[in-house]
Amino acid sequence: MLTTLKTTYTDTRAADLAWCLGKEPLPALAVLDLQLKDSAVQLRLLGASHQVLLEEDGGSCSETVACIPGSSTPLPLGVSKRVGAWEYEFAARVETLSHSSFAGRAQELLALVAEHPQGLAGTFPGSPHAFTALLAQRHDGQVTWRTWHAYPQEGRLVATRTRVGLRVAAPLQ
Repeated sequence: MLTTLKTTYTDTRAADLAWCLGKEPLPALAVLDLQLKDSAVQLRLLGASHQVLLEEDGGSCSETVACIPGSSTPLPLGVSKRVGAWEYEFAARVETLSHSSFAGRAQELLALVAEHPQGLAGTFPGSPHAFTALLAQRHDGQVTWRTWHAYPQEGRLVATRTRVGLRVAAPLQ
């Protein structure tokens, strides 16, 4: 699903993104509710980026990656934590692209997510390549999602990947 976000495009930077687990739902500009087997997943586009809410019998998980004023947790390259009975893994990378490469990559990602039944993308008014996109899936008992945050004014694309699944005990020897 592709939508144009009804908000003013703010000239933020990739370095302004922060990461947080466990935050209550924030006001969203667009929401996509998904049922992935036993998991209820809500993809949320915020004026300042994204939030994903996951609910299952085993508990709940809330991930926020956004430009949050006063946040003291910058976007980490990787996180691995236990969240209740789940293992949570998060990874992020920042790509710096030329203007022409950025435009092509932006169009490619928006087309991928817009046509996917488990994808949500929002473009910001004022810049055709300013967007946030999310794509969720469930595979082998784990819920995963990928996100992309585009900053055309600096030619940067921030990509994240998250995996949440039940902790698997090591086999006894």
